[in-house]
Amino acid sequence: MKLKNLFLNPHNSLEYGEKKPKDRLVACKKCGKEIPVSKIRKNSFVCPYCGEYFIVRARRRILMLTDKRSFMELDRNATSKNVLSFPGYDDKLSTAIKKSRENEGVICGYGTIGGVECAIFSMDPIFMMGSMGAVVGEKITRLFEFATIKKLPVLGICVSGGARMQEGMISLMQMSKVSCAVKRHSNAGLLYMALLTNPTTGGVEASFAMQADITIAEPFARVGFAGPRVVEKTINRPLPPDFQSSQRVLECGFLDMIVERAKLKDVIEDILKLHLKG
Repeated sequence: MKLKNLFLNPHNSLEYGEKKPKDRLVACKKCGKEIPVSKIRKNSFVCPYCGEYFIVRARRRILMLTDKRSFMELDRNATSKNVLSFPGYDDKLSTAIKKSRENEGVICGYGTIGGVECAIFSMDPIFMMGSMGAVVGEKITRLFEFATIKKLPVLGICVSGGARMQEGMISLMQMSKVSCAVKRHSNAGLLYMALLTNPTTGGVEASFAMQADITIAEPFARVGFAGPRVVEKTINRPLPPDFQSSQRVLECGFLDMIVERAKLKDVIEDILKLHLKG
């Protein structure tokens, strides 16, 4: 299997795609203040004025959490096909590839966090909202199989609008396929940590995102299955203001902890080292 170092990828260098990030201002959607990209980066992509969390792309997530120059990517060239001849799907895939500069909605590989080797998958919110199709499911399944053989823990960074409707039942079958790989990894006595980011919904939330040994979420992340409007219309009554927020999901016992973005690497590193000693 041919491996490719993350830092040799020309698309890794910048988060927003600009040549001079210090020259660009980004407006916070919550408070409206314009902030230099360099300042946002130093603040872990959190607004320094109101605390709003910015969207972080898959590669940037990996860069933020792994040790410098440690990540090696697997299955980089895997791409989706319009196997059902779904109208407009080819155009959507082409647009997603151009917009995200990625071949698919998830990046898989392995690296070190605090010196501890770990398999990692990171879903990309820019690629069709991190939706799960056959290739996304296959890549994550292969990563768990790789981690089981190599006896590595797995860190899964989840962000998704759910299963990809353009692939019909094929996309839904990825839920069971990945879940089986997670179970075999667990049976081998290996650790799986999931980091749920905004949003983690649909078939991803209903399967491998909630099957981890330790489940962490960022503050204010939406975590749930169906969208609030669908739920509200189904039960025909208003929902509480904190519905599907990570804080509420924690209160209901479905999360182990909520960790601020700036502290994530330290917390994940501590957990990996505890697991390694165990």
